[in-house]
Amino acid sequence: PPAMLRDEDTEADFQRFLRRVDEVANLLQGLSSSDSAVQEEAIAETEKRLREEGASREEEEESRTTQNRTLINTSVRAFPSEIKAGHPSGAFLAALEKDAKERAQRRRRNEQLANALKEEGNEAFRAGDFALAIQRYSEGLEKLRDKQELYTNRAQAYLKLHEYEKAISDCEWALKCNKNCLKAYFLMGKAHLALQHFSESRQCYEKMLTIDPQKENLFKACVSKASLEEKRVRDEERAAREVRAGSAAASSIQELLQRINTPGQDIFCCTRAIRLLAGAVNSCEGTGQTLFRTNNGFSILGKEPVRGAFCAERRSPAEVELCVSLLLLWQAACAGNEENQRLLLAQPGVSAQLPELLSSGTPEIQRETLALISLCSENESGRRLLLQQDLARWLQILLAFVKSTDEEADGAMSIPSDLTAADRQERQNFHTVCCSSLRTFPAGIPAAAAVLCPEAGTALGVVGSLCAEAEVRAQLARSRECWQACLDACSDGSSPESSQRVLAVLGLMMNLLLESTDTFQDFAVPISGRCLALLSHQDGRIVTGATGVLSRALPASPSAVEEVVKGGVVKKMLKFLKVAGQLTSSYAIKTLSICTKSSRQAQEELVKWDKRFQVLLKLLESEDELIVGNAAFCLSQCLLIPGAAASLLDSNVVLLLLRQAGGDAQRTSVQQNSAIALGRLCKAEPRHIPQLRKLNGFAILNSAVQYVPSS
Repeated sequence: PPAMLRDEDTEADFQRFLRRVDEVANLLQGLSSSDSAVQEEAIAETEKRLREEGASREEEEESRTTQNRTLINTSVRAFPSEIKAGHPSGAFLAALEKDAKERAQRRRRNEQLANALKEEGNEAFRAGDFALAIQRYSEGLEKLRDKQELYTNRAQAYLKLHEYEKAISDCEWALKCNKNCLKAYFLMGKAHLALQHFSESRQCYEKMLTIDPQKENLFKACVSKASLEEKRVRDEERAAREVRAGSAAASSIQELLQRINTPGQDIFCCTRAIRLLAGAVNSCEGTGQTLFRTNNGFSILGKEPVRGAFCAERRSPAEVELCVSLLLLWQAACAGNEENQRLLLAQPGVSAQLPELLSSGTPEIQRETLALISLCSENESGRRLLLQQDLARWLQILLAFVKSTDEEADGAMSIPSDLTAADRQERQNFHTVCCSSLRTFPAGIPAAAAVLCPEAGTALGVVGSLCAEAEVRAQLARSRECWQACLDACSDGSSPESSQRVLAVLGLMMNLLLESTDTFQDFAVPISGRCLALLSHQDGRIVTGATGVLSRALPASPSAVEEVVKGGVVKKMLKFLKVAGQLTSSYAIKTLSICTKSSRQAQEELVKWDKRFQVLLKLLESEDELIVGNAAFCLSQCLLIPGAAASLLDSNVVLLLLRQAGGDAQRTSVQQNSAIALGRLCKAEPRHIPQLRKLNGFAILNSAVQYVPSS
C-alpha cells in the first residue's frame, strides 16, 4: 500500500491546503462586500494570486513541452490591463467563479472515486482481507486527502493487523479533518491500550465523553477494560519479581502445578495436590492468583484424571472429591480476579459443564458450583462473561434450587439478581436464549405463591432479575396473575423466610412498574396499601424497597395517592428523609412530589410536619440532582398553601433556588422546577423580592414566569 502520510513535508502540505481553503473563502467574502475599499483590496489580491497561479502553470507547461517559448499566453488568467479597465470587478469574479467551478468539479469526481474505493475497502474488511482493505483506503486518500472516514477505516484495519502505531497515526490525521471525530478517539484509545500506553488510552476515552456525554456507558466500558489490562500487567510484573526473588510461595505453586500435570498421577494424589494448590493460591496474597494464571494453571482441566472427574455423568466418591477440590481451586483463583474469570470461562467445556454440575444431584458439587458462579457474578466483567453462556439452561436449574434449602435458594436467587446489573447491550445474547422460556412464567407464578411459600419469593426474585429485558418485563406487567401473586407474596414479612420473600417480590415489582399497563390499575390501591404497611418493617432493605415501589406505583393511580396520604405517608417520608441513606431518600422525595402534586392534604401535611421547610431546604443542597429537582417541585406545590411562603422569610431559600434555576443544575427539569418554586415564592410573598434583588436574580425570575401557571 502507499506510504503513510506521516512525514513533515506531507504534514506541511496538508496544512497549506487547509490554509488555502480559508484564504479563498476570505477572498470571496471580500469580493462580495458592500464596502468598496474592501472590494478593491480583494480584487487586487485575487488578481495577484491568479497571476501567480497562471505563471506557475505556465512554468509547468514549459517543463513538459517543446513548443516555441516565444508564444504569448492568451489565458484570461494573465488579466491584461484592457480587460481590467473595461470591467473593474466583473471579469475577476467571472474568472474566479470559473476556477471555483472547475475545482468543484474535480473534487466531485475525486469524491466519487474515493467513495467507491472506500466501499471496496469496506467489502474487503468484512471479508477479513485487511491488507486489501488498507490498500483501497489508501488509494481513496490519494483521490481525496481530507476524507476523515478513510483515515478511521484504515486505522481500524491496521488494528486488526496489530499495526498499532500506524492506526494511531491515521486517527491523528482523521482528527485534523474533524477534531470531534469520536471514532478516531475510540480507535486511538484501543491502539494505545494494545501498546500498554494506559494513560494515553484513558485520555482518548475521556475526550470521547467530553465530545458526547451520551456515550457514558461506552466510556465506562472502555475505561474498565483499560484498568483491567493495566492491573493484569502490573500483577504479572509483581509476580515475576517474586519468582526472580526466589519466593517460597511462588515456588510451591509452580511445583504443585508440575506435579498435577505429571502423567500417570492417581486420583488421590491429584486430589491432594489440587487441595494444596488451592491453599497455596489463597496464602500467597496478591500474587497467588497471578502465578496460577501465568503458569497455565487452568490447563490442568485437560489432564487426566481431572477431566474425567469434571465431565463424568456418574462419579465415584473419589471423583466427587476431586471435582469439589477443583471447584474450590477455581474459587481461590478467581475471587475478585476478572482476568482469571475470563480465562476460566473460556476454557473448552467449562461453560457447557457448569450447568450440568449444578444439576448433578450431588450436594457438595452443586454447592461449590453455585459458589463459583455467584463469585463470578459479583463484578461487571464476570457478569458479562456469564451472560455469554447458556443461561436458559442455567435458569431452569436455578429455579429448581427454590425447593432446596434456604441457603441454596438464597444463593440461586442472588446470581440472576447480579446479572441484572450488567449493561443492556451485554444482555442481548441472554435475552435471545431465555426469553422464550420465560413466557411460561406468568401462569406458574400464582401456583408458586400458593404452594412454595416462602420459597415463592425466591422464584419471583429470579423472574424479577430478568425483567431488565423489556420484552419479558412488558409480558409480565400485563399479567393479572403476576400482580396477584406479588400482592399475595408481600402480605407478611415477620419471619426471616418471609422477609426474604417480601424483599424479592418488591424487587420484582420495581422492575415491572417500569412498564405502564392498564392491568396494574386494579392492583394499585391494595399494593400501595401493602407497601405503606411495610414502611414500619424492621428490615431497612424492605423499607427501602417498599418506598421505591410507592414512588413508581403512585403516579399510575390518583386513588392510591389518596389512600396512602390518608394513611400517613407524608409523615413517614419526612422521617426517612431526615435519617435515611441516599437511595431511600431519592425514593421518599419522589413519593412526596407525587403526593403533593395531586393532593391538597399532602401539601398541608408537608407544611405542618416540615417546620419552616427545614428538610426540603437541606435537600436543595444535595449533590443528587434528582433529589434537588423533586425537592424543588415539592416546595413549589406547598407554596400554594397560604402562609407557607412567609415561613421561609429569613431563610436562604432564594439563594438555593436561584443557584439551581440559574444554571448550577445540569438537568433542564431541575432548573425549571427551581424556577417555578422561585416564581411562586415571590408571587406568594413579595417580601422575598428584596433578597432576590440583592442577588441580582430578576433576570432569572423573569425567565421563570413562563413556567408559572397563569392561574
